[in-house]
Amino acid sequence: MQHNGIEFNTYFKNFPDQNGYFGKYGGAYISEDLKNAMAEITEAYFTICKSSKFIGELRKIRREFQGRPTPISYLERLSNSIGNVQLYVKREDLNHTGAHKLNHCMGEALLAKYMGKKKVIAETGAGQHGVALATAAAYFGLECDIYMGSVDIKKQAPNVARMKILGANVIEVKEGLATLKEAVDAAFKAYSKEYKDCIYCIGSVLGPHPFPMMVRDFQSVVGIEAREQFISMTGELPDAVVACVGGGSNSMGMFAGFLNDPVDIYGVEPLGRGTKLGDHAASLKFGSEGIMHGFNSIMLKDEQGEPAPVYSVASGLDYPSSGPEHAFLHDLGRVKYDVVNDEDAVNAFFTLSRLEGIIPAIESSHAVAYGIKLAKELGKGSVLINLSGRGDKDMDYIIEKYGIR
Repeated sequence: MQHNGIEFNTYFKNFPDQNGYFGKYGGAYISEDLKNAMAEITEAYFTICKSSKFIGELRKIRREFQGRPTPISYLERLSNSIGNVQLYVKREDLNHTGAHKLNHCMGEALLAKYMGKKKVIAETGAGQHGVALATAAAYFGLECDIYMGSVDIKKQAPNVARMKILGANVIEVKEGLATLKEAVDAAFKAYSKEYKDCIYCIGSVLGPHPFPMMVRDFQSVVGIEAREQFISMTGELPDAVVACVGGGSNSMGMFAGFLNDPVDIYGVEPLGRGTKLGDHAASLKFGSEGIMHGFNSIMLKDEQGEPAPVYSVASGLDYPSSGPEHAFLHDLGRVKYDVVNDEDAVNAFFTLSRLEGIIPAIESSHAVAYGIKLAKELGKGSVLINLSGRGDKDMDYIIEKYGIR
């Protein structure tokens, strides 16, 4: 399949290029010290990603520890309430720890073990990446530091408790807006001082090369499984695939399975409270090209050209940029990026819970809301939604802020 001059049957061999670029996006805008550290990670990854021993161990972990493959569920009652379009969800909420994040965390921790590192460092917003990395660190016997903003610590208390129970050191970040961006800043600062003994396990398809590529590769299991499962269930491909986009790991993993197929692909960003700067985190919808956290992508900027303040009801989506591969696919037009606001996401949270007995993460609820909207517009066909995580972590916050609907 070709789209805007790009051959998608060879896409993953060509993107990113050897310098980590997806078109003009990506790269590694970092200090000399960190360039050496990233070069070490890149060399190690390219060595082991072709190793049958590494692949075999990762497959064993996915099967015996994570509980993969996760299933696809047909949403019969929700579909019937809308009309003739059939809705399905890929159940990453059933992956161990309750979200897609463990897919790349086990891979990154296995890489750290291979490299002889003693410790892993990471940031987290909603806490799912932190929990997943704390789980991976416990599995491999590694030390673990997780940086998390004060606002998110308050919103995501259950995940903070889980990280601590798993043995992680949760470090509160109080600077700035005290959310995901500040947590990334703090984690990078710590890593620059400790990179000889540890590895920074980035929580999404962002940061300097090789992380956007590495995390995509580890997450592509979601899309590969989903494609095979959907064809097995229905005898055909879905008409549309939908996933939420913050940094973009769950969506890139899902999209990877369908880029070379005649399938419409939708990435859903958080519109939050509205279109005013500071009220949302929809970087691909409202942003422009810019560099932050070591990579070039599309980002939201303030009047000085710095990363703008962002907001979303979903802690895992409130980031002022998006992964460079998403920016590339956005410019190509292969993926359509749209938005869902807080209110519609919360409504979808309760709708899926009541009609299907599945409580989704509030991040995933953005994709569910868009899937419902899309189904009403299409009138016929099928929509596959990536349910990137479960909503246990969000229940107290949603009830406190919105009540029971």
